[in-house]
Amino acid sequence: MSNPTEVRLERTIAAPPERVYRAWLDPALLARWMSPGPFELTRAEVDERPGGRYRIWHTETATGTPSGGFEATITDLVPNQRLAFDWGFVGPEREDGPVYDSRLRITFAPAPAGATRLTLVHQRLDALAAALPEVAASVGAGWGDVLGQLAAVAERGELTPVG
Repeated sequence: MSNPTEVRLERTIAAPPERVYRAWLDPALLARWMSPGPFELTRAEVDERPGGRYRIWHTETATGTPSGGFEATITDLVPNQRLAFDWGFVGPEREDGPVYDSRLRITFAPAPAGATRLTLVHQRLDALAAALPEVAASVGAGWGDVLGQLAAVAERGELTPVG
């Protein structure tokens, strides 16, 4: 079910749950797939613990112009099973501009052939929808895009942690 204040997506990713889970927490792995549409991930910071900060910076690929990204707090993590965040959409001014808070939950379940069944639920998009309806309307497509990139990276065997 999808509406302007909630997005729910499911994907089968051709890698085991421990690798797909790690792809959400390793900044070097995030750089390989967390780039929706015309944006490039230029920096990621992950403090991997409940209460830890999770920060993503994007730029427009064509121009190199900073475009904002995400400021989040990890609220729950169960290795290889689930992640949850208080998720904020931010513009290029980051702390000086508005943050549109929401909730993001990702679960990872074993699937046939050593794959992972990933379920993403992004809720409480009300504030974003009220302030920036066109952005809120593209949240589902944005997540669909990055999950497609995550699946492609997994299919190429590139979800091995770096370092």
